[in-house]
Amino acid sequence: RVGSRNAPPIQNMAWQKEFFWDGGVGDLDLFSIAPIENPLEMDENMGNVLIKLRKSQKYTSLFQKAFGTSEINTPRFLKALSQFMLTLVSANSRYDKYVRNEGEILGTDELKGLKLFQEKCSSCHAGQLFTDQSYRNNGLYIQGSKDQGRYRITEIETDKYKFKVPSMRNIDVTGPYMHDGRFLTLDAVLEHYNTGVQNTQNLDPMLAKKIPMTAEEKLQIIAFL
Repeated sequence: RVGSRNAPPIQNMAWQKEFFWDGGVGDLDLFSIAPIENPLEMDENMGNVLIKLRKSQKYTSLFQKAFGTSEINTPRFLKALSQFMLTLVSANSRYDKYVRNEGEILGTDELKGLKLFQEKCSSCHAGQLFTDQSYRNNGLYIQGSKDQGRYRITEIETDKYKFKVPSMRNIDVTGPYMHDGRFLTLDAVLEHYNTGVQNTQNLDPMLAKKIPMTAEEKLQIIAFL
């Protein structure tokens, strides 16, 4: 069914402290319950899923190999999913090879984009994960929105309309962008920060003056991303 949130990419999960846009789950072994049982997503229940798996010779054989017996139960099922997700690591891009001095060369626009990214974006999209894993209000237009972000979890007033800072890794292939998927291109995302930031409740102070960029600078940042 149609929901209100855009699914975040599953990558580098081992280094995340909390999961989902609002940080509503803090244990990767429990992560999969939410999409399985959410009526807007898989609309299933764990009992039905286990029954289906137990009827499959393929899966009972795989559980035998993984756990030593063919028993399929909730802890094993969730552990199998979390262990798979932990293998989805992004750490060997051209950028990583460039940083590690492994012979990769970045082009002129990519290097200029890297410098601009460090100046304009890295206060939130920090480190090798390209996220500081904080929750921030980035000034999206929210009139009529019922999604109050992190506040849904904490019920702290200052958390209203704050969402987790996403990683920039694999950003070219993980659109659409923002917690609700409202932007279809990276250019639209950068233009939001350039001219579209709204002075909404709990707006991040660093965005009070937006992030000015020329058309050329946007192209260079996108080249780097």
